Amino acid sequence: MIVEDRAAHAQSFGPAAEIYERGRPSYPAEALDWLLPAGRPHVVDLGAGTGKLTRQIRDRGLDVTAVEPSAGMLDQLRVSVPDVKAVLGSAEEIPLPDGSADVVLVAQAWHWVDPARAVPEIDRVLSPGGRLGLMWNVRDERAGWVRRLGEIIGSPEQNRDTTVGGPFGPVETATFEWSELIGPERLIDLVASRSYVILLQPDERAGLLSEVRRLMATHPDLVGRTEFTLPYVTECARATLLPAV
Repeated sequence: MIVEDRAAHAQSFGPAAEIYERGRPSYPAEALDWLLPAGRPHVVDLGAGTGKLTRQIRDRGLDVTAVEPSAGMLDQLRVSVPDVKAVLGSAEEIPLPDGSADVVLVAQAWHWVDPARAVPEIDRVLSPGGRLGLMWNVRDERAGWVRRLGEIIGSPEQNRDTTVGGPFGPVETATFEWSELIGPERLIDLVASRSYVILLQPDERAGLLSEVRRLMATHPDLVGRTEFTLPYVTECARATLLPAV
């Protein structure tokens, strides 16, 4: 049941791909610096969504392949990042040859994955000594209005499970604080792009988004502003394949 529920939420993004593309943030360069190995690795962006991370990898001049399980999200990715190889697939079934990647990055998606099936599949596509990197943008709820936002949408930010296990070595973690300047409609798109909001009944979704608009119209940090700062903490984890015994 847990796996089925995870799959239902993961597949919910397709119909909201354009909203996801408009609303979701990118990732801080420092986090990507920490996750990527030195040199010019071939990168797989696994669970690539609409290509938020894919284009950042491409812009570094690196060879990147995007893998995404939702056909709707993949269509949007191909529009947003047309010059990158993008294929339909999942962490549990990656349509790439053995040993074809130096690093696999999973941004904002590891919590949708079945690690028991995904870890051996990632091991298969990685070259010897390859790296797995995980990344999440987490709203920084030390800011009062951000904490209230989490209460309204029923989704306070929580710690992420970074368990990987063999054949990978120990998991290293790091966090990076940053912020993004956004406007009211961008915040609405951000909330509307979350899986549990997408899955609400239309009247429930409209009511929730109305509460978010009320927050922007009444909170002293937001009222009357056409732009405001949304703080994030980007949580990262990385692990390297151990030598085969």
